[in-house]
Amino acid sequence: MGVKPHVQTAIYLIWIMLVPAGMWFTYQTFPPHLSGNWHELIAFLALMAIVASMPIIINNVPIFLIQWVSFTVFLIFGLFVEMVFAQIAVLVLLVKLRVPKDQLFRIPLNLIMFFLVSFFSGTFYYLIGGQTAPRLTENSEAFLLAILYAVLNYFINQVIVSFNLFFIYKRKNAYFGKDLLVETLTTIITIPVGVVLYILYNELGLLSLLFVGIPFVSLSVIFNLYYSSEKINQYLQKTGEIGHQMAERLQVDDVVTLFIQKLGGMLPVDYAYVFEVSGDELKLIRYVEEGRVDPYNRPPLKKNEGISGMVWAKQKACFFSRKKEWTHITSGGYLPKDARSILSVPIMRNKMVIGVLLLASKQERAYEKYQLTIVDILCSYFAVAMENAKHYERTKMQSERCSLTKLFNYRYFENALMKEFEQLKRYERDVISLIILDIDHFKTVNDTYGHQSGNEILIDIAGRISKLVGSRGTVARYGGEEFVVLLPDVSKGEAYQTAELIRESIANWPFTLYETIDQDQKKQQVKITASIGVATAPEDAEDALALIRHADRALYVGAKRAGRNRVAEYSSC
Repeated sequence: MGVKPHVQTAIYLIWIMLVPAGMWFTYQTFPPHLSGNWHELIAFLALMAIVASMPIIINNVPIFLIQWVSFTVFLIFGLFVEMVFAQIAVLVLLVKLRVPKDQLFRIPLNLIMFFLVSFFSGTFYYLIGGQTAPRLTENSEAFLLAILYAVLNYFINQVIVSFNLFFIYKRKNAYFGKDLLVETLTTIITIPVGVVLYILYNELGLLSLLFVGIPFVSLSVIFNLYYSSEKINQYLQKTGEIGHQMAERLQVDDVVTLFIQKLGGMLPVDYAYVFEVSGDELKLIRYVEEGRVDPYNRPPLKKNEGISGMVWAKQKACFFSRKKEWTHITSGGYLPKDARSILSVPIMRNKMVIGVLLLASKQERAYEKYQLTIVDILCSYFAVAMENAKHYERTKMQSERCSLTKLFNYRYFENALMKEFEQLKRYERDVISLIILDIDHFKTVNDTYGHQSGNEILIDIAGRISKLVGSRGTVARYGGEEFVVLLPDVSKGEAYQTAELIRESIANWPFTLYETIDQDQKKQQVKITASIGVATAPEDAEDALALIRHADRALYVGAKRAGRNRVAEYSSC
């Protein structure tokens, strides 16, 4: 749940009113203990900034391990210096974490939190008798006060974090979970490190930073490298799972949908475009912009046109972190003005580019280099899944459709009719209507103009019927010159009206023939008529075969014998 705008505004106002005034008050009340050691001050600030820039990621949560440095800085230089250093460290951390623009309020929120933690724990330390630059090895009371300061600093931090989660982020779940346990353990580990650093500083000066700081920073580097490798392994595992899921999809549209959906779940994607190479053009087959698919079409791209065209031409992926890096090559592209980060990968199959994927985010530096490799692997899976799905659809179409008219064939129609009757028996359908159409005197057409012209008429009639029926039913080629229309939940009266519209569309508009056996005439127009029978279940039939038989009877008895070019309903009388 996002933080509401008025709450964000309040956070900025609180920071303006509280932190600068509080820092000035702290400086006046607890002046820093500097004694001219500016090089030492700079050295500790550098160490604190380095540690802040390398948070250890545990359980996908960045752990801010500056406690041991801030503890030492507090004891050496006093509360004001520790406050300033903590504020700088917070800024370094948030820059490292790449806080998006819509969450910039987190900067003043964290600055307020660290100011309050430092102020209350430091003030309490001084009130109970704590001193700056104590001799911890010589005075057990000073040692206990220092430890008490560290513990109090931790607890105040947890109280403020809990307050922010509950009242600002509105998280109702329990805070006392794994994250708290991890932070508690890391604090327990880092406090002794801070004590050791302070004691060594009193003995060795800045050399103590080398003996303690370098090993700790090295450990942070090792942890971050381990986390990065773990993260990459997780991405690779997810990529493999997505590849298997895409391979299970048998429809091209399902493969593309799953591909886009999974990419959006893995990466920060505001805009996604999937292109397919079609001849000498790059055709956009799917695009998602801020979670929605726009209804209007986009023109195809040429090679080197826009980022996608460049990726196609060079057959090489590209990666941009900021808008200024790619604005000079976006001519002809589709990217919105608020896009910042770009990741684009060629989709390869058999060493040829068959498509291009382009992802964009509104955030700067939204993508990392290794993600380019992950997406490249995912695109390889996608290419294989697309090829398999296209092959399946072609095979399915060849087995279910008439190769001439592209309508469904008799086998598909028969299975569809059986399924509709099963739904009828389960009361999931009210009625099922069936239209059977036969072209009148079609043999004469073939004998007069040739079979090629007959095929042209069949294709034209298939198109007219499909256009009139639309998505209301299933149109199939039943035989040589016969067609059927299956209309679920369409009454006999409505089916009759549809059949009459089909008859009129055939009888009233002549057919243009281009491939006649008469070579002298390049183009001829021929008038054709059709006879049609209509039957409805359960009114006219109790099973699928009876419905076909009765619609066929209506066709031949009620329409053909009555003079053709008409529609007839089945009647048991």
